[in-house]
Amino acid sequence: VQLQASGGGLVQPGGSLRLSCAASGNIFSINTMGWYRQAPGKQREFVAAITSGGSTNYADSVKGRFTISRDNAKNTVYLQMNMLKPEDTAVYYCNAAGISGPYYFIDDVWGQGTQVTVSS
Repeated sequence: VQLQASGGGLVQPGGSLRLSCAASGNIFSINTMGWYRQAPGKQREFVAAITSGGSTNYADSVKGRFTISRDNAKNTVYLQMNMLKPEDTAVYYCNAAGISGPYYFIDDVWGQGTQVTVSS
């Protein structure tokens, strides 16, 4: 199972970006998909997560600005980021937890990071 993230880039403060992360492999289901981020010199932190049933959870710092969604049929998770601030600058990583396949169960898989830079 692999996760491929895309959609990062450079945006001005107040702007928007949409991140995508697709899981590939022989997958039956994924329990939770989410996003984390790591700014230079800081630890990786939780951003948002969504279960297969659609329940969502957000870090306080992004509530009201970011929206997480997923397409279960495509095993893809999205992060719509609006009203971006310079402090949102970080490498964003997608995560998939509780992955079921025909002959396996995987606790946790990480995608490669995608850089988001918010600057004027």
